[in-house]
Amino acid sequence: MPDRVHNFNPGPAVLPREVLDECAKGAVNFNNLGMSIMEISHRSKDFEAVLDRTQKDMLEIMGLSSDDYIVMFLGGGASMHFCMVPMNFLREGQTADYVNTGEWSSRAIKEARLFGNVNVAASSEDSKFNYVPTTFKLTPGAAYVHTTSNNTIYGTRMTTFPETGGVAHICDMSSDFLSRRLDFSKFSMIYAGAQKNIGPSGTAAVIARRSWIEKAKDGLPTMLSYKTHLKGNSLYNTPPVFPIYVVGLVLAWLKNNGGIDAMEKTNQKKAALLYDALDSSDGFYRGTVKPDSRSIMNVTFRLPSEELEEKFVSEAKKQGLVGLKGHRSVGGCRASLYNALPVASVEALVAFMGTFRKAN
Repeated sequence: MPDRVHNFNPGPAVLPREVLDECAKGAVNFNNLGMSIMEISHRSKDFEAVLDRTQKDMLEIMGLSSDDYIVMFLGGGASMHFCMVPMNFLREGQTADYVNTGEWSSRAIKEARLFGNVNVAASSEDSKFNYVPTTFKLTPGAAYVHTTSNNTIYGTRMTTFPETGGVAHICDMSSDFLSRRLDFSKFSMIYAGAQKNIGPSGTAAVIARRSWIEKAKDGLPTMLSYKTHLKGNSLYNTPPVFPIYVVGLVLAWLKNNGGIDAMEKTNQKKAALLYDALDSSDGFYRGTVKPDSRSIMNVTFRLPSEELEEKFVSEAKKQGLVGLKGHRSVGGCRASLYNALPVASVEALVAFMGTFRKAN
């Protein structure tokens, strides 16, 4: 087995080699303290410096001010926020608008209905989520509007976001966070599981307007209140120290490699290489979503038969191309092209696809 395979896993996913090398050092002796990063106190000045730098880098990359926005790192993954968002912000008698574009938004809707009224402002469920809606039936005076920017299972992404007016826009950006330039100031709150584009599993990043968090309901369970984590600066309880450390290293890597604009350019190049291979295969490889909704992070496709798909995944793995099996709920194949995946990995996949097609 080579030192590094071509890692197309959907999450946990590929991390930059430079980050892994630095992690290896920090896991043994962090900052020459004679302790691992996993052994130091979360109340120490050393970890406070890690947290502070990570928060500042996040806001700098996003073009946001620390006067207006807070970065929090919480356990429970993005799925925790399916529950926490309505628990904190959906008040009695109010309606929250949700755009349903896949499995994860469906789960968010299910959780929100436990706390109040939900209006599904748009949905592509009727076509098995093979596109992302561009028109929305919003509720005047809604508690908030919730969207999911990218859908890992179905391979779609949102390019037209709802114009919410004065209503808060909350977005789950787990699978394409910091992969493309967006006006992040249009969102009152963004949350993202780290394990796809910014780090390892074990934490979710929450970037929110301070003024929005202050509007959260009172009287909630302490750990499930965003106000708790705003006031505690992610340190109310012992935070996920190692994942935060790795996120900080990934953000530094991103800054050193040109920031979001450079990432987006490279991501578009990777996606174009793979989609061109699908579209020029005379139907041997078939994309599963409408072209105008194609994700540049998660490319989903089918082969002529399930038997060929299994063979494709198996033979690809032997060539060092791993993580290409589609989600168990939809089958097929999927290649995830997150920020840290090199262009060379996509080139290797495209070359293998050509060879496999000729042989089958």
